[in-house]
Amino acid sequence: MSRVVFVLVPGVHLLDLAGPAQVFGTATDLGLPYELGYVAERELVPSAQGLTLNARTEWPTTGPDDLVVVPGWRISPPHDGRAPGPEPLERLRAHHAAGGTVASVCAGALALGRAGLLDGRRCTTHHELQDELAARHPRATVVRDVLFTTDDRVVTSAGIASGIDLALHLLAVRHGPALAAQVARNMVVYARRNGDEPQASAMLRHRAHLDDVVHRVQDVIDARFTEPLSLARLAVGAGVSERTLTRLFTRATGGLTPLRYQQTLRLERAEHLIGQGSTVAAAAREVGFDDARMLRRLRARAL
Repeated sequence: MSRVVFVLVPGVHLLDLAGPAQVFGTATDLGLPYELGYVAERELVPSAQGLTLNARTEWPTTGPDDLVVVPGWRISPPHDGRAPGPEPLERLRAHHAAGGTVASVCAGALALGRAGLLDGRRCTTHHELQDELAARHPRATVVRDVLFTTDDRVVTSAGIASGIDLALHLLAVRHGPALAAQVARNMVVYARRNGDEPQASAMLRHRAHLDDVVHRVQDVIDARFTEPLSLARLAVGAGVSERTLTRLFTRATGGLTPLRYQQTLRLERAEHLIGQGSTVAAAAREVGFDDARMLRRLRARAL
């Protein structure tokens, strides 16, 4: 039996906790021997979303096969006000020193840093906290804009939904990618992402604007980016001329034309497939290219 122990802090984000807990809970439903536990300095732990959680104040005995996870919490000045106290930090240090694995989601990396577990190691956190993590722990190597990192049994993730990716990765390492894929399918997760994938997808990076026409066109491209989509067809659907659509789209997305936006989505999806073991040719076909030459050119341009 392997234990997964979650260390809860007042203001804990529910998805930071529930995402990885669901992954290991689903693995248990599939017959893997995991036991989930929740510890805190007080029995009642208010979450950031208003739901109060019940936890144990006594730590279970853990061994090298066990995992201790620190989910993130709502950050408000002073940022350390809700961080785990001396006893949980000592427990984290002792567990790692005994050969166990520790992990964090989002602001949980600040707790690992305070425990001294990030010194000399690669780590990451939510993009809004990366500067603070680097400033507080200058001996750590903060890797920016990735989903998760692993370094000597210290695993850190970007936060919120990326805790699911972190947990699926740990399952894949221990039990193989097929089992992790089975858990992901059971959870209706769109895809099991690699750790070095960006925290914000192309669909999100180019949506920070207020142009309704462009958003409607992006909705079409997002849903059908593997298909041929002519500018004329997109313009008719948006109710504007081709010239107007190009002008609005370029201004709203910071310089991308509709075609370049579609190619960006194809490239991102292809990179994910290649990272999962697909060949360049197979990935090119999957995302809608007639052959692999265009994909190779786009990859070279991106590099």
